[in-house]
Amino acid sequence: MQLHQVQRKTKRAKSRQVGRGGKRGKTAGRGHKGQKQHGGHGIRPDMRDTIKKLPKLRGRGINTNKSIERPTRIVNLETISNEFKAGELVSPKTLMEKKIVRAVYGKLPKVKVLSVGELDKKVVFEKCIFSKTAKDKAEKAGAEIK
Repeated sequence: MQLHQVQRKTKRAKSRQVGRGGKRGKTAGRGHKGQKQHGGHGIRPDMRDTIKKLPKLRGRGINTNKSIERPTRIVNLETISNEFKAGELVSPKTLMEKKIVRAVYGKLPKVKVLSVGELDKKVVFEKCIFSKTAKDKAEKAGAEIK
């Protein structure tokens, strides 16, 4: 007996392909109607159903109020110290006149003062928003905040 003459003791069982005709009639072992009997993923995920139930947001932008709201322009204490003299008024209008800030949609911008640099003059602030440290520095320099 040689190697090419060796045979299996039992016949090799073939794997059955379900749903290709043959010995698995009707549902081919799938046992369901509709989406469960078909190949692929079958049942769609729960998340998709949740998404589909949410209403579509129509119209110009999701949050229309944000598009109308004017953005804030930022000015540092160092810039104010360089551009303004003692006792002068610092407001969005005067900052626009000195071309430190630009108009927003053709209107006066909101101005926020940040604490970069030092303020060494007594100026008067009007209609400005301050960061906490900028407010402390300005008050320490003797500036008046309205």
